[in-house]
Amino acid sequence: MALIGSLLVLATAGSALFAAPSQAAGGSAFSPQSFWNAPLGSSARTDPNSGAMVNGLVAEVNSELVRHYGPGINTREYSAPLYIVGPSQPNLRVTLDGNGGYLQKAIEAVPIPAGAKPAAGTDKHMIIWQPATDTMWEFWRMEMRLDGWHAGAAGAMHGVSTNPGYYTPDSWAGAQPWWGATATGLPFLGGLMTVAELQRGRIAHALAMAIPHARAGVWAWPATRGDGDTRDPNSIPEGARLRLDPTLNLKKLSLPPMTRMMAEAAQRYGIVIRDRAGVVAFYGQDPLSTGGNPYPKIFGNQFPDQLLAKFPWRSLQVLKLDLRGSG
Repeated sequence: MALIGSLLVLATAGSALFAAPSQAAGGSAFSPQSFWNAPLGSSARTDPNSGAMVNGLVAEVNSELVRHYGPGINTREYSAPLYIVGPSQPNLRVTLDGNGGYLQKAIEAVPIPAGAKPAAGTDKHMIIWQPATDTMWEFWRMEMRLDGWHAGAAGAMHGVSTNPGYYTPDSWAGAQPWWGATATGLPFLGGLMTVAELQRGRIAHALAMAIPHARAGVWAWPATRGDGDTRDPNSIPEGARLRLDPTLNLKKLSLPPMTRMMAEAAQRYGIVIRDRAGVVAFYGQDPLSTGGNPYPKIFGNQFPDQLLAKFPWRSLQVLKLDLRGSG
């Protein structure tokens, strides 16, 4: 089972819950057969245009490194706090601004703990996970107003532990592909590096990554939508799945521990382009939901761009694209 199977819920009703390292010993969410969790086999095919797409990504990374602007690992802003709540956590209503219907019904009663806060930055993401009911809620532009919680976009999912890793009609009554808090419709929880697994030293799932410019008009499965902004045919579409060359011997590379963890996950499980961002960026659990800031220790007192300067970017491969959209 995924993360849910090894959680020890410590919350009491009405109190905020901060996840201890032992609580996430199982790894990521979703079905073990999900594209997030299933190891990439030897039969995974590379896209014919992989080389050109990777060259474009490497050029972007190098440009960011020269400018000391990126690449990054979002943690204390533009990521998401993950609040794991107990079965008796009181429910609160969230108002979906500018929308309604079944999605509003799905967020009428959300077990938001006292003291919960969305991530810093304009996106204001937040994730609520209730293992006892196997349910997850996620929000974009989440904020507390005088009349309660409001969100600009949201998603809700029953059966998280068996879900394929994206919103389907079975996720909730009336669920639609446009549900969710990310540009691709893929759950923010997918690909999120949790504090617990980073402290444990192993990431047992694919990584989520954002890029500054994704291909416009199309997206690749498993994304259900996209917000690409460039017509460059060699740009990477959102939803694309990448991997490090399986023949690359990571043991021969001198990598910082954090970089090695990410490289091992990228080689075994892959990377999913889940969003656009100002720089090339991965996602670590926002420490708002952990009661401290463990990242200086996890990062070995290095900055994310220092860690990612050692990442073997040139050894990435884009897997065969299953494009959707209008082109």
